[in-house]
Amino acid sequence: MAFPYLEAVIGFMILMYIFESFLDVRQHAAHKLPTLPKPLVGVISQEKFEKSRAYSLDKSYFHFVHEFVTILMDCSILYFRILPWFWKRSGEFLVYLGLNAENEIFQTLSFLAGVMIWSQITDLPFSLYSTFVIEARHGFNKQTMWLFFRDMIKGIALAIVIGPPIVAAIIVIVQKGGPYLAIYLWGFMLILSLVMMTIYPVLIAPLFNKFTPLPQGELRLKIENLASSLKFPLKKLFVVDGSTRSSHSNAYMYGFFKNKRIVLYDTLIQQCKNDEEIVAVIAHELGHWKLNHTMYSFIAVQILTLLQFGGYTLVRNSKDLFQSFGFDTQPVLIGLIIFQHTVIPLQHLVSFGLNLVSRAFEFQADAFAKKLGYAAPLRAGLVKLQEENLSAMNTDPWYSAYHYSHPPLVERLAAIDDSDKKTE
Repeated sequence: MAFPYLEAVIGFMILMYIFESFLDVRQHAAHKLPTLPKPLVGVISQEKFEKSRAYSLDKSYFHFVHEFVTILMDCSILYFRILPWFWKRSGEFLVYLGLNAENEIFQTLSFLAGVMIWSQITDLPFSLYSTFVIEARHGFNKQTMWLFFRDMIKGIALAIVIGPPIVAAIIVIVQKGGPYLAIYLWGFMLILSLVMMTIYPVLIAPLFNKFTPLPQGELRLKIENLASSLKFPLKKLFVVDGSTRSSHSNAYMYGFFKNKRIVLYDTLIQQCKNDEEIVAVIAHELGHWKLNHTMYSFIAVQILTLLQFGGYTLVRNSKDLFQSFGFDTQPVLIGLIIFQHTVIPLQHLVSFGLNLVSRAFEFQADAFAKKLGYAAPLRAGLVKLQEENLSAMNTDPWYSAYHYSHPPLVERLAAIDDSDKKTE
């Protein structure tokens, strides 16, 4: 008797939904707490706390509904064999167009086109409500309906342009890869990720946002001096017009080798009281670079990707696995989708482990900025970001341990204030 792969996958999906819903309920209860955590009393204003609490509760209620609908649809699609039905319909559509339905690349692209249309239709109500109701209600949304749909159309157009060559290459590699398939797939994805990281900020990101050089002045001089003191190869310093879509604020850096760039959200510049707070946030980001966190994360992702493709090669020829999900044939894309479902337990464990490492990196980057003399402005900057983004002030320890890639504000402030805390 064949192993019931499909039933096992659905069962685990439901178990994970129950477990994560339990954590969500705990976090929802934390959002309802009427008072600030003791370490934040006198640090966060009562007005900001009340606004943060209302925003967090609104997002929490929305999250419960969205997750219930998602698990219901995902389980239904698997249980009622919608995927194999849709795969067959995509082949029939090719015949209708006069194309060769035996060509796996054509049928895969037809299948993905249908999936994209379905995803856009089912996700649209949630995206609209999140953006134009919740975000607008709490003063964050700044984009018009036209801008929202323009971004969506641009995203679809990019998927149509970029997607087919990538999909075709993956199918050919799997079909021709032989015993070294996992290595070939990993190599292709490595090159693809490097190419995308190179062209995204130059060609793709400007399609959605406007990037302008940070004007000459005290702030620019301080950031350049900081980068120079750390031998950070800063080539360009940009301000992005994040305010055209949202009043949320952030800063990030990117680039390879000697071609690094730093991007500041215009909202960050508007919200911080002085330049030192912004420079302190940049010092934290540069700490990630100086301590090789980015390199370690990249290496970890590459190892996990190689292991994942190695696992895929072990199961891709399993007829029982495909038949359990309702497929008579063994298409490459479907094999990848099925494999992703079968390793869900491992994915959750890996995600949890990566979050643990990420939180440790955040503490180390804070300590790095503190060592440079930015303890006070970093503290003020973190508080300002927490206030202006209306981030959750009360967090459930189980929820944050499982979900958060960054430590809660209370823990970060405590670490900064602890002069005896190790910096390495």
